[in-house]
Parts: sequence; C-alpha cells; structure tokens
Amino acid sequence: MDALQPPAQPPAPAKAPAAPAAAAPVPTPTPTIIASMLRASEKISDLIFSPGRGPQVEISGQLAQLKIPGVGMLSAEDTARIAGDLIGHNSHAVEKLRTEGSCDISYSLPKLSRFRVNIFTQRGSCAIVMRVIASNVPDFKTLNLPAQLAEAAELQPGIVLVTGPTGSGKSSTLAAMVNKINEEKACHIITIEDPIEFLHSHKRSTVHQRELHSDAPSFALALRAALRQAPKLILVGEMRDRETIEVALEAAETGHLVYSTLHTIDASKTVERIVGAFPLGDQNAVRMRLSKSFRYIISQRLIPRQDGKGRVAAFEILKATLRTREYVQKGEGEGKTLLDAMRDGSTEGMQCFDDEIEKMIREGVIDIHTGLSYSTNPGNLRLLLAELLEQPTDLPSLLASNRTKPAAKEPAFATDPELEIAM
Repeated sequence: MDALQPPAQPPAPAKAPAAPAAAAPVPTPTPTIIASMLRASEKISDLIFSPGRGPQVEISGQLAQLKIPGVGMLSAEDTARIAGDLIGHNSHAVEKLRTEGSCDISYSLPKLSRFRVNIFTQRGSCAIVMRVIASNVPDFKTLNLPAQLAEAAELQPGIVLVTGPTGSGKSSTLAAMVNKINEEKACHIITIEDPIEFLHSHKRSTVHQRELHSDAPSFALALRAALRQAPKLILVGEMRDRETIEVALEAAETGHLVYSTLHTIDASKTVERIVGAFPLGDQNAVRMRLSKSFRYIISQRLIPRQDGKGRVAAFEILKATLRTREYVQKGEGEGKTLLDAMRDGSTEGMQCFDDEIEKMIREGVIDIHTGLSYSTNPGNLRLLLAELLEQPTDLPSLLASNRTKPAAKEPAFATDPELEIAM
C-alpha cells in the first residue's frame, strides 16, 4: 500500500509589490530662507534662528516671527543644518564651536547682503544670530553723524575710540570715518576685523582688510605686524585684551592714527576699562600714555523714535584738550569729571548724552520716558524736564509744534509679533 501523501498545498498567493516609502520632505535651502527673511522689511538689523521658533527678524529693536511657506517651527536638526550651511568648510569655526560653544563668521548672499554671524550652543542645540551688514559703505550724511566728527577723520596720530553696547552702530560709524579718509586722502589703510564687515574698495587710499583666523591669529599679532606695513590708519575691530591695548598705544605713539571700539557705555567708563586692564602698578603710566594718545572717545546709543519709525542715534563726544587730558592722566575728582568737561566744552565740539537726549525730547523726536530710560543720570535729566513732567496732559501740545509730520502707527509686529512672507 502506498504511503499516504500529504494533501497538496495551495500555491502561496503572489506578494503585492511593496509601496514605495514616502520621500522625506526636502528642507528649504538656507539661502532661500535668508532671502525671504530680508524681504520682511528694509529696516532689519538681525536674523535669528532658534529651536522651537520660526525664523525671526529684529526690526527697529523689536523681534518679529515670520511665516515662510515651507518653513515651520525650527527643530534642533533644522538649526544645526542651517549652522552647517553657514559655516561651510571653515574648520576653525567648527573647532571653536565644539570647544568654546560659539564662533563668529562672515557670510554673504551675492547681490543681497553680507552678514556677521554668531553661532552658539544652548540646551544642547544650535542657535544663530546674523547681523545684517549694509551692502554700501555708509557715509556721514547717511548716518547723520555730528559734523565735528569730521575732525576725527583727519590723519593726525592718536587713538579714536567708538564705544557703546552691542548693536549701537559702532561698526557703521567707524566705516563712515574710514570711507571719508579713503575718499579724501592718498594713504595706506589697514583694518583688522573679526569678521570683516564693510568691504572697502580702493579709492584715493589703498585699503587692506585682514580677518582674524583666516589672515591673522589675533588682534595683537596683526596690529604688531601692521606697524611694519607702513599704514597711516589702522582700524582694530575691538580692543579685547591688555596686549591689544598696549600695541594700540604703541602704534599711536609712533605716528599712526588708530581706530577701535570698546563695549563701554560712556567716556568715563572707557577710560576705566582701558586703565583697569593693566596691573595696579602700571596704571599711572597707562593713564599718562592714554592722556597723550587719545584724540576722541565717541560713545553712542540707539534710542526708539516717538513716531515708531525706527531709532535715532545719540552721541557723546569727548575730545582731547588740555583739560580732558589732565582728567584722564590724574583721574576724575569732585568737580573735575570728564562729564563736566564735555558739558563745558560745547564750543570745542564736545557733547554729553543727557544734553542730547534733552534736545531730542524737547524736539519731539523721542518721548520723555524713553529718553529717561536711556539717559546717563535720569535724576538730573528729570529736573531739567520738570516743566514737561508736571503737565503731562499738556505734553502732546507742547511737542506737537515741533513735529513736521504726524506720528505714524506702531509697526504691526509690536502688538502682533508675526509677519507672513510670501516666497
């Protein structure tokens, strides 16, 4: 008897072809995002990329979040990708971001704009701030700089310092002064920057611009090398440390004009910062050297306008005179302060913040409370404006006669910080 055979198994049904995996959405290219953000306004100062937020711009000191088609809330992966696109093949920036948690680079979009970029880590992810740099080098008229600063653009040996908080326009002021010399003098100019911001073309002068890390390892070394490169003007992006200050003083003492910046709020604090960078035993000698070397200390603050149309710059100007050199050399005392000297030196081209802010308030450019918040001594300024503060109901009529145009409405993003951008 034949062995029982197992029943025949029905043939297995043919497998349906697997559905193709859905392709991951292609992220919007970084240059496209940046170009879209720049279209939000002509007054953008910064672009900001932060995880958990849509792309943001700062306009006249206020942040606005943008709605860009195809770009939603940014994730940590999004900001890391954008950071990588901005850094490109800059190995120094990658290493600095890894070891120090932040890096500074420059970035440009051809025919659109250049940027000074800071990339930093926070909560284990990347965030990015991009400062917009104007395509054209600004001039005195564009920035509405005080006329007396033209004297600071004469090729006289010494140090000219422009100070103020971040974003107060120090780089723009220095660029306008360099541009004035470039247009009017036939000389050699060297700038040392981190990174290079405004691109100066050769005009009457020859301009060489060096960028930290790609052209030179530090401000101090580049500045020391510049002493052997026969410049008439040396611009140092920032006096960050004692060695840079020391070489800058040496350059001024050997017949060079030196421009630089410090993150200080006024002239007195600038002198304190420079002197305080040295050991106590050296400070009297540094005061002596600084008193002989400085030509101008220019401090500036950007103050929101009352009509909502951006911000206006207030300048404090300390000029080297016999009196101010003495106060720098011997230190300030009762009745002998740099502020007193600036108030008394208006005929010599000096001015102080509070006097300028008072003028702006009386002319209706800024309102009283904003002016007080930006003043150096709010108590004293309040006394000078006592007649306005005592009659708040009459204030609009007191100021209306000084206005040539009606006040504009506040920008939409001041109350609804979100703008929709079409691609």
